Amino acid sequence: MSAFPTAANKSWPVVSIAEAHARLTAPGARFETEEVTVFGVKTRSWKNAPATIRDLLVLARSHKDREFLIYENDRVTYAAFYRAVSKLAQEFRAQGVQKGDRVAIAMRNLPEWAVAFFAATVCGAIVTPLNAWWTAPELEYGLTDSGAKIAIVDAERYARIAECANRCPDLERIYVARASEALTHPKAAQLEALLGAPNAWADIPEAPLPSEHLVGEDDATIFYTSGTTGKPKGALGTHRNMMTNALTGACVQHRSFLRRGEPPPVPSPADPQRVVLLVVPLFHVTGFNAWLIPAMFNGSKLVLMRKWDADKAMEIIQRERVTQAGGVPTIAWQLLEHPAREQYDLSSLVFLSYGGAPSAPELVRRIKTVFPLAYPMNGWGMTEVSGGFMGNHGEDYQNRPDSCGPAPAVGEIKVMNAEGTKELPRGEVGELWVKGPQVIKGYWKNPEATAQTFIDGWVKTGDVARIDDEGFCFLVDRAKDMLIRGGENIYCIQVESVLYEHPAVMDAAVVGIPHRTLGEEAGAVVHLKPGIRATEEELRAFCATKLASFQVPVKVKFWNEPLPRNPAGKILKKELKSAFVPEPA
Repeated sequence: MSAFPTAANKSWPVVSIAEAHARLTAPGARFETEEVTVFGVKTRSWKNAPATIRDLLVLARSHKDREFLIYENDRVTYAAFYRAVSKLAQEFRAQGVQKGDRVAIAMRNLPEWAVAFFAATVCGAIVTPLNAWWTAPELEYGLTDSGAKIAIVDAERYARIAECANRCPDLERIYVARASEALTHPKAAQLEALLGAPNAWADIPEAPLPSEHLVGEDDATIFYTSGTTGKPKGALGTHRNMMTNALTGACVQHRSFLRRGEPPPVPSPADPQRVVLLVVPLFHVTGFNAWLIPAMFNGSKLVLMRKWDADKAMEIIQRERVTQAGGVPTIAWQLLEHPAREQYDLSSLVFLSYGGAPSAPELVRRIKTVFPLAYPMNGWGMTEVSGGFMGNHGEDYQNRPDSCGPAPAVGEIKVMNAEGTKELPRGEVGELWVKGPQVIKGYWKNPEATAQTFIDGWVKTGDVARIDDEGFCFLVDRAKDMLIRGGENIYCIQVESVLYEHPAVMDAAVVGIPHRTLGEEAGAVVHLKPGIRATEEELRAFCATKLASFQVPVKVKFWNEPLPRNPAGKILKKELKSAFVPEPA
């Protein structure tokens, strides 16, 4: 990688963003684009991306005996994976799964997660990944709202779903992976009884895939996200939405080569296999769409971790010769600053990519100091754009460490005024709107929210941003009342609603406390009812009974008077942030 541009090196960049994109997307190029009409809107899309999940699966089968999924002692090749998918797809068909039916997945990152996803989608089903952090009532909501017919879960999620399965009217069958005890629910069956353990998938007999005809605009996924109401909304995605991720990240990387005046690498079957360490949950669009799909498209090896642990991660990087790691800034920071880092050989790392939480500009400089041969990459995305959208890579990232990058070659960005009626000039601050083949179809069974958020192919992101003269986007704030802690969304109104349930709380507001590695954490400011007392520990413990652990406020501050509000009655949260002093990791 070339040196950081200095006053003596005034040739940066060699080409503009527009020229780089023009070269990369020219006819006959790997990243060639074409104009397609998506739900009545003309859209630029990748010409060489797989059209559907089925097409990606067939392509991946050609990698044959290359290792695909590694999890602890399980090692699954592409050929074995295909056999397991075809076997499970046959079972789904036998259970009556048809095009448009919903199939839910609720488990930690396991090889079985990916098998369940592909088996359902090749049947034409709409896969509904459910957050593995969710409590039983939250899982019940996801199963009921989506109308899931089948659920594939691990043992821990089965224990929660078994409580509510009889209250989910559409749920007919539950397949449980890695259950150590007998399953007592009448709808439950062990997944291993059908597929066997992952290391035995290579012995599954060949079987044809279901013959369901699929196209890019068919519904494929419902990833749940929450809005300002705090109620999860189902983001309805298509096959084209997912398949766009097969090439978007690679195009960003190739753009950085052209920007520095170097020819982008030409992929060859003789190239060493890429090895990707996946720690982002597959139930997030980032984990599945932005990590698993590109890895599968490129024939990479994907190493799964049970949960993030920096020591364990460094062991895996050294043993498996991992070439790409990351996910959220927290992970990069922990690899950089771990006291035992020099005891491991991490020289195989070529890419450190992250997003999903605010990152300090100093992070890219630290990466180049510790891993001088690595390519740092930051980006921006959201559930409504199927994962990653913009990316900032190489020298562009070094020069603009506080930018999430320009629009991708198959996307557009603009900044609009508060009313959404006028595009603002470059440099002015407003709401970020984006457009491209990544933008989802809408919200599941929620036409009102869909109409408010999606306008003629554009999605109103709720993020406040500005765009500079060269097209780089800089996020200024989030219009949506949401925090991001290490990649996990914390919706303030959801936490506030729990605080209001406590008998001592009169008023409550949740704000972000800056955190060096996690990005931010939840802090609560409360005003107690007259004559009633409560302690910080009591309120945090109360929240812990109703919220996932990452949502529980790390600190609670008491306000001696009603919380400050504007004339419209909205709490002035900026004034409340002064109650907290940022602390180091």
